[in-house]
Amino acid sequence: MTPPRPQGPAGSARGETPARVLLVDDEDAIVDGLAPFLQRCGFEVHTAPDGVRGLEELERCVPDIVVSDIMMPHMDGREMVRRIRARGTWTPVILLTRIDASFERSAALDEGADDYLSKPFDPQELVSRIRAVLRRTQGAPRPLSAAQRLVCGDLVLDRVARRAHRNGRELELTPKAMMLLDYLMTHPGELHTRERLLSALWGIDFASSTRAVDHRIREIRSSLGEDAASPTFIETVPSVGYRFMGQVLQ
Repeated sequence: MTPPRPQGPAGSARGETPARVLLVDDEDAIVDGLAPFLQRCGFEVHTAPDGVRGLEELERCVPDIVVSDIMMPHMDGREMVRRIRARGTWTPVILLTRIDASFERSAALDEGADDYLSKPFDPQELVSRIRAVLRRTQGAPRPLSAAQRLVCGDLVLDRVARRAHRNGRELELTPKAMMLLDYLMTHPGELHTRERLLSALWGIDFASSTRAVDHRIREIRSSLGEDAASPTFIETVPSVGYRFMGQVLQ
């Protein structure tokens, strides 16, 4: 067995051992194209054709991160994530799928995935997501996406009960606003474009003029009593998107 190593994206940047990626997908065209690309980007890449083999390879190569398709024979990606988490293993996971339903996306995140991309995707976007997830999970006992409770100052989010409180006062949020707050808090410090949020939470993977994200951000801020011009939790990056500010604890 390849010996385990501390998880983190910094190895290749400092000339150390590159971060180890386990790519699980049953489509040869995806694997044959994506694996070499990830290697050129500085990652060590291992592959598996389905969830059963993915679990075996996880034990063998001890990856820093898993990138897996959802729709696969023998064992799909969501079941693989469930089994990984049931073992008490917190290796970060990014799931890939062609299913556009927002339910599928939110269910995957609820079951322990750290991020989500829809096929077809830009390989460079995947690389950016891998590096962001590795930065976020480096040194953590388990990822924020696996936590039942998130805390940032006086803001507390109960991810199981789907309830949030600030200074002991419960926030009145619609389900979509709660989902957005959850996503932002499990990805602190990351800049999320409106397009990225629409894709991850609304299932919209095409150019759209919808203001759905902006409306839900406004709803969250109103419930928090936060001033957009001087934010405590959610920063607006003009013409780009949003970023959750502050340290998030489990």
